[in-house]
Parts: sequence; structure tokens; C-alpha cells
Amino acid sequence: MVGATKENLAARLPHQRWLLLVALLAGNIALALGPWSVRLADSGPVSAAFWRLFLALPLLALLARGTGQKLGGIPRKTLLLVALGSVAFALDLSSWHIGIERTRLGNATLFGNAGSIILLFWGFVVARSLPRGLEWLAIVFALGGAAILMGRSLEISTGTLIGDLFCLAAGLFYAVYLLTLQDARKEIGAWSLLVWVSVFACPVLLVIAMLNGEPVWPTNWAPLVALSFLSQLVGQGLLVFSLRHFPPLVIGLALLTQPAVAALYGVVVFEEVLGGWDVFGMLLLGSALVVSRVRAPERPPAR
Repeated sequence: MVGATKENLAARLPHQRWLLLVALLAGNIALALGPWSVRLADSGPVSAAFWRLFLALPLLALLARGTGQKLGGIPRKTLLLVALGSVAFALDLSSWHIGIERTRLGNATLFGNAGSIILLFWGFVVARSLPRGLEWLAIVFALGGAAILMGRSLEISTGTLIGDLFCLAAGLFYAVYLLTLQDARKEIGAWSLLVWVSVFACPVLLVIAMLNGEPVWPTNWAPLVALSFLSQLVGQGLLVFSLRHFPPLVIGLALLTQPAVAALYGVVVFEEVLGGWDVFGMLLLGSALVVSRVRAPERPPAR
């Protein structure tokens, strides 16, 4: 498991535990700020996803080399799986970024991270078993929270509901990405995998952006540089550093900082409206995310 045991955590000095916790929370906050940059980018949402990966690629390669992870000599079968997973990741980012521009940021972040819940469902199908205990609770919370949030979106406009559906589709593609690359990540390392995923996903994103009629070359680079730096480097970097030191429950609870931060600046900066039912739906869906993290097998960092 990626999480540490309680004994490992207890053995650490207090200042070390606090440093790891700060890194975990900071990584989630950095990822939560990504949708803000997508909203501000003038290159189009899918084009922003392309620049997010492309601009970070040289530094990711340096991180892979610096940590001793190999970038070459990868078996052909593994490389084919990485290519397949990269296509799923490109579709994930495309759907998510389109959804970010069409729905509320709290909704986008929750639905975009729904891959853990989808994988929990997939586990039942593979094992041909019924849910038990907390798994039933996660299903009820996930369906109830999603229904509330989508119903509230429909009250605003059909366009907002469509944005929710794009983000939910992103969560589905992300689950496919995780399933496809779970073995490759162990074989070649997290940083090396991110490099190869970027290499394969960038051309797919560029083609989708052009077919979508988006402007690819921006006039303002600041949002795209911020998106690439915060999401691909700071967010992923801090999570890769800190995740292996925590049990799944702590990781799942820390994940909830993402929709909370996104919803907060959605209200303050973009004047999005959140009512009591919206908060209740977010709490339900967020609780389902936490339970799915605890019950599911090893997971790489959330987006």
C-alpha cells in the first residue's frame, strides 16, 4: 500500500510529521488552484491542457533523471500500455477542462476526482461481489451527492448540468487511466511515467483542441505557466513526496481540501452561488471519495 502504517508515522519526530502533512495539504491546494488558471486562459480549455503538460515536460524529465528513474529501455508492451493510458488521460483532461468552464468549480473538482469511486464500483464487477459495510455507504453518498449537485446545476441552466457531465466523464476517463497504468507506474516510477504520459498525451490534446476550433497559441502566458507549475510540478511533486507516508484515510481527508478551496474561490472570485443543498451535496460526495480511498487498493496522486 502507498500509505504508511501507524507505527511508521508514530516513529517520526513531530516536526517531520508536520512537514509531511503540510506537503500533503499544499499539494492538494496547488492542484485545487488549477481550474482557476483554466478559467483565465485565453487559449481554450483543451489547449490549456496541452500547455499544462508540454511546459512541464522538461522539468519532469529532469526529476525522473534526478531520482534515478529510467526514461529509456522500457519494454514494448509497457510502452503500449502507457500510450493507451495516455490517450485516456488526454480525454480526461479535455473533458475536465471543458467542464471547468461550464460548471461551478466545486462541482468540477469533485466530479473530476470521482475516479476513486468509479474504481470502487469496478472492483465489485471484477470480483463479482456485492458491496459490504462502508462500501454501501460510499455508494449511497456518491449517488445522493451527485444527484443533489446535478439537480442544483440544472436549476441554474442546462449548460451547467452539461459541465457537470463533462467533469463526470473526466472522472471515468481518469479511472481508465489509473487501471491501465497501475503496473507501469510500479515498473518505471512515477516521474518517468509522467514524462511518457505527457509525450503521448500532448499530440492527442493538440489534435482535440484544433478539431474543437480553439485558439492554441495564447496571448497571455501567465495562466498557462501557473497551471503547468502548480498542477504538474508543485501539486504532483508534493503529493509524490508525501503520499507514501500516510494511511489512505488521511489521504482521502486531505483530498477534500481540493473541492473546498475550489468552491471558495469560485464564490469569491467568480461570484458563483452556493446554497445549503449545494454544501450538503458536496459533503456527501466528498465523504464517498474518502471512503473509496480507504477501501480501494493503491492509488497514485489525484489530479
